[in-house]
Amino acid sequence: MHDPLGRRDDVILSVEDLAVHFPVGGGLLGRGGRLLRAVDGVDLGLKRGECLGLVGESGSGKSTVALSMLGLLTPTRGRIVVDGQVVTGRRAGNRKTLARIVQMVFQDPYASLNPRQTVRHTLEDPLRVHGVTAASEIEDRVATMLRHVGLRPEQADRYPHEFSGGQRQRIGIARALILNPRIVICDEPVSALDVSIRAQIINLLLELKETLGLSYIMISHDLGVVEHMSDRVAVMYLGRIVETGDWREIFERPAHPYTRSLIAAIPDPLHHAPLATTKGELPNPLSPPNGCAFGPRCRYAEAVCHREPGPPLEMRPDGHMVRCWRADEITDQTALALTASGHP
Repeated sequence: MHDPLGRRDDVILSVEDLAVHFPVGGGLLGRGGRLLRAVDGVDLGLKRGECLGLVGESGSGKSTVALSMLGLLTPTRGRIVVDGQVVTGRRAGNRKTLARIVQMVFQDPYASLNPRQTVRHTLEDPLRVHGVTAASEIEDRVATMLRHVGLRPEQADRYPHEFSGGQRQRIGIARALILNPRIVICDEPVSALDVSIRAQIINLLLELKETLGLSYIMISHDLGVVEHMSDRVAVMYLGRIVETGDWREIFERPAHPYTRSLIAAIPDPLHHAPLATTKGELPNPLSPPNGCAFGPRCRYAEAVCHREPGPPLEMRPDGHMVRCWRADEITDQTALALTASGHP
């Protein structure tokens, strides 16, 4: 793996050559069926204290990567190490121990909370199961966490239906943080909320990151959210990383045509020159196209793009890692477009 982070000693989570394949159809035990390559050779790294944005359309493999990091999916191949603990293979650590290191904030605050449990029950359960807090201190721990997320301790005895959507997501965040994890995976944490509430939750997540010293993986198809929160960005397409780098470089000098199309789709992107949008839809992962998976939708595609799967994800002089035969040319075109529009 070509390390996109440079230094290994500061990495709290690393993913190397991760693949997750699912047999589909066929007879007994799936024999004779086809293989869905949900994730196919992903390399990622997360530094302590940073936020890595993982972006791409629905079906690109983002959530599959996240579930693998949580130890909830068994990869077909690859290696995941979370704060020194191996998550994959025969050396995989205890799932209970992993839960105290990495937690998730889910997309839907309505579906992710048990409607029959009070907030107190929801937050106390993990503390009792993991035994990380003395029984006499559990009530204080719950009260402190509710204050952290902007709720009052006296609200602990209410049920989820008594809260608004934004308040429910705050409860979901409190549940993810109650065990004091070091890594939080945010899977589309604001996409199910009203626009008026999204900024509040984003600002809360940023505040908690600094206050508690957290590291985030922000999964989203909304680059507006990712741009606001992330230090670095990794772009996924059909199970692979196609570009990764510092957020400013990604947004101002995208080198992959798919990244360009995602940025062009941001509503009223005041600081971007007009870039080409993507035609068509994500291919069927059961029948991926020949050559580059993005080839059928790419306005820059040439004969080699339909013949070869694309070059390896390699480091470029500007710090980008990109998987595209025409990356240099596309980067130059983006720079010219930005200059013509009056942007530096």
